[in-house]
Amino acid sequence: MDYRLCQWGNYRIFGLSTYLIVPDQHAHYQHDNRRADYLAQFIIDLKPDVVINMGDAADMPSLSDYDKGKRSFVGRSYKADIDAHLEFQERLWGPVKKTKKKMPYRVILEGNHEHRVERALDYSPELAGTIGFSDYDFEHYYHEVVRYDGGLPGIYKSDGILFAHFFPSGISGRPLGGNSPARMMQLKNKVSCVAAHSHTLDLATERNIDGRTVNCLVTGCYQDYVNDWAGPIGRFWRFGVSVLHNVRDGDFDYQWVSLSTLKKVYSEVPDQGEENGRPIEPSFEGLASED
Repeated sequence: MDYRLCQWGNYRIFGLSTYLIVPDQHAHYQHDNRRADYLAQFIIDLKPDVVINMGDAADMPSLSDYDKGKRSFVGRSYKADIDAHLEFQERLWGPVKKTKKKMPYRVILEGNHEHRVERALDYSPELAGTIGFSDYDFEHYYHEVVRYDGGLPGIYKSDGILFAHFFPSGISGRPLGGNSPARMMQLKNKVSCVAAHSHTLDLATERNIDGRTVNCLVTGCYQDYVNDWAGPIGRFWRFGVSVLHNVRDGDFDYQWVSLSTLKKVYSEVPDQGEENGRPIEPSFEGLASED
């Protein structure tokens, strides 16, 4: 425990906030959620003021257009997708809640994979009442849910930073990308911002002539597998979470914590999947409304 406190606890300046940024988790029925156990213990040790889930918490392969009609699509189940997602969230927030200590303020952004439900309903309105965004049960775990707005990811603003699953490159709505996506966000948005989506890790920082610091961050992903659709692109992915220490007016002290590091530090944390089986049912009420 002393090692953990030394590693995670020496960055705070009194009066300034610590943000934990959790990028694409892609909870998937074919992959276990053990990484949620590590992250839960990290949250307990770090004690962040704010946790922002950047979206694509659920993978939702049953609603994918990528390989619909192909052999790889056979056997997929909407219920299995939802169960995998809910199990991840319960394994993440259940242990934090059980400490009975002050919970961080929790925000989740709708990602394009969660948005698959809305797209499915647009094309097949007869599914209304059978599937729906409420199946994610985000309100049970988060104080705020930032939905898509006009066909694009919604934007959450806090402490001078804009957070979105991705930022569009222009009127086409395509995500900002390229070899230096953080720099592209910096040039396009001209304010501090954080995005996910690409699964790559990139940070661009500069100080303007007026003395204002603009930090732009692309946050990698928090999964321990590479999706079939990624192919060789998956070699560029970075797996972990980001911590923004001492956040103030768009500036922050940045720390990357890889999934491999979390696994090493928290390897002895009990496997909730083995203890409880899948899926883990929500075991308490009103999580998002309590602090």
